[in-house]
Amino acid sequence: MNWIYWARLYRNKVQASCLAKRLEEDWWVYGYDCPQEVEVFRSKKGRFGVKYSFTVKKM
Repeated sequence: MNWIYWARLYRNKVQASCLAKRLEEDWWVYGYDCPQEVEVFRSKKGRFGVKYSFTVKKM
């Protein structure tokens, strides 16, 4: 599975969790494809980020 990382890191987990939930629930509003999996991660410096993945549709 290949992860796509959101470009910004946040100071606390609540901010990153809000973005993760928004990606899960509001993907259709912004024209994104529905992510298969969304996770909050912690960087080495202690900041929080969001990573997500998509399923590749084979034609």
